[in-house]
Amino acid sequence: MPQAGDAVTPVRQASGSAELRAAAEVARAALTLDPGEGPALVDRLANPPAGRRWTALVIDGGVVMASVSGKDSAVGHVDLLAVHPEVQGRGHGRELVRAAEEWLRSAGVTQARFAGNPPCYAWPGIDVRYTAAACLAESLGYERYHMAWNMTAGLDTDLSVDDDLVRLAQRGVHVHTAEQGRERVAAFVREHWNENWAWEAVNATGLHYAERDGRILGFAAWGSRPAWFGPMGTAPEARALGVGGVLLRRCLADMRAAGQSSAQISWVGPLRFYSRAVGARAERVFWLYRRDLA
Repeated sequence: MPQAGDAVTPVRQASGSAELRAAAEVARAALTLDPGEGPALVDRLANPPAGRRWTALVIDGGVVMASVSGKDSAVGHVDLLAVHPEVQGRGHGRELVRAAEEWLRSAGVTQARFAGNPPCYAWPGIDVRYTAAACLAESLGYERYHMAWNMTAGLDTDLSVDDDLVRLAQRGVHVHTAEQGRERVAAFVREHWNENWAWEAVNATGLHYAERDGRILGFAAWGSRPAWFGPMGTAPEARALGVGGVLLRRCLADMRAAGQSSAQISWVGPLRFYSRAVGARAERVFWLYRRDLA
């Protein structure tokens, strides 16, 4: 890392895998609320859905990743901003955001957001505990327009589903791990929800689904956003069967086996379901910011 008084290289576009690896290490050091996840987040954002316009811009000890919304080409996203602790306080974050805005303008964007760009994102918005990032956004003229939250589920609890699998089998429902043929599950997700969730199902680390008579009734995924749970959903005809809770616990058991001690349930809507199913608690809050680009 540069030392005090060293000349700082201007912001530039990351060129090649070596600079992305260096950016990943900056993210590892800077993202203290996401321990160990920095490299995986950089890698995920650098491998988005086909057709997404995105960039990674770097400075000595800093990186910003930005992209254009696939839903509205006038909207752009600041997906990840990280400055190494050794060079924080030198204005690197401000320079990186300004450079990201210039790139977004060149792509035809008229509004920039500190908000997740589904289905390939790092966070829903700025974690309120990354206070310096929120202060930077506000100092640059971004307005807070929405809030999102995650729930945290501890993985030191009973996640067994053996009795539930017997109960479901008696009703003709069988639960599977989607080792192959994920496109079949993705087609179900696309039919009932949207293309974003379908992409996440295909690109998840783990994917489980339930079916009856060859018809898929529900799914749950984890690791599409590295180390997080989601998305999941059940078809209307299956919502009284308890399929969702079984799929949830199967995924959480996978995450525990992968070495995690807790799971982040991302961008939560149904608080009561996760609270009752696995004792999850609402814990991580995100502020979403936006600014019109003149």
